[in-house]
Amino acid sequence: MDLTTTYLGLNLRSPLVVGAAAPLTEDLDNLKRMEEAGAGAIALHSLFEEQIREERLELHHHLEYGTQSFAEALSYFPEPDIFHVGSSEYLEHIQRAKSSVNIPIFASLNGSTVGGWTHYAKEIEEAGADALECNIYNIPTDMEKTSAEVEQVYLDIVKAIKSEIKIPVAVKISPHFSNMANMAKRLVDSGADGLILFNSFYQPDIDIDELTVTSNLLLNSPQAMRLPMRWIAILYGRLQVDFMATGGIQHGHDALKMLMAGANAMEIVGALLRHGIHHLKDIETEMVHWMEENEYHSVKQMQGSMSQINCADESQFERVQYMKAVQSYKPAHSIV
Repeated sequence: MDLTTTYLGLNLRSPLVVGAAAPLTEDLDNLKRMEEAGAGAIALHSLFEEQIREERLELHHHLEYGTQSFAEALSYFPEPDIFHVGSSEYLEHIQRAKSSVNIPIFASLNGSTVGGWTHYAKEIEEAGADALECNIYNIPTDMEKTSAEVEQVYLDIVKAIKSEIKIPVAVKISPHFSNMANMAKRLVDSGADGLILFNSFYQPDIDIDELTVTSNLLLNSPQAMRLPMRWIAILYGRLQVDFMATGGIQHGHDALKMLMAGANAMEIVGALLRHGIHHLKDIETEMVHWMEENEYHSVKQMQGSMSQINCADESQFERVQYMKAVQSYKPAHSIV
C-alpha cells in the first residue's frame, strides 16, 4: 500500500504528521518513537512572539543596567543563567531533532503582529528546519480596527517571513474571516506555500472559587474536524497550495475523510495525548485496512476525490447539508 504524499514540496512516507504540542515534541526519545510509529513528519512546539520579545527586553535591561555607575560597567555582560529557557534552546532542539530522526522537522513561530520576531525565521532555517509553520493567533479587540486592517496584518506577517527564508512556509490560521475563501487566496498570493486549517482558539475559563481567569485545555473532539474538512474541500483545486488538516482527527477513517476532501496531510495531536504515540500506528493500520477493502492502492488516488469541484452538486458543502441536518434531526424523547 502506497501511503506516500507530498507536502510543501517534501516527500512524506505517510500523511500522518505529529502536530505541534510541547508534551509530545520536547523529548528526543519521543521523536524517535514517532518515527518508528510511522509519522510522516513532526511539527515542533511553537516559539512565541512574546517569548522572543521578552528575551530582547531582558537582554537590553542587563546590558544597560549600571552603565552610568562606572566605566568598567560598559564591558559587563550578564551571565547566561539569567535568561529563561527560550529561543537559543529552541534552535538547539531543531538541530538535535534533525540529527535524531530521518523524517522532516517543521518548526513553528506563533505570533500576532508584524515585528522583529519575524526575523527569527532566518535562524530557524539555519538551524536546519525543513519548513516553518507560521501560527498566527490573533484576537482583535480594538473596536476602531476594521476587518480589512486585521486581515492586512496576517498578509504582512507572511510577506515579512517569506522575505527572510527560502524554506517552505505554511500558515496556520483561524476560520473567523468574513470571506474565508478570499483570505485563503490572499495568503497564497502573499507567498504561503501551505495552509493549515485551522488554529484552535483555546478559550479562557473562570475559577469561581479563586476568582481568577484560568486556562483549561479541552482536547478537540471528533466534531472539530468537520470545519477544516469542509473548507479544505471547498478550496481544493481552486488554489495552488498544499493543505494540512488539523483538529479532531482520532481514527483512520477521520484521516481518510481529510484526504478525500483534499488534504495533503493531517496533524495528529489530541489523539496522541489521549492514547499515546503508539496510536499513530493504529490510525495507519485502520487506513490501510479500509483502503485494501475498497481497492485503493495509494493515498494520492483518493486525494480530493470528495472535494467540492469533484462533487456533482457543489452546494453539498454550502447550505444543502445544513438544511438537511436541521430538518432531519429527531430528538431522543418527545418534545412537550
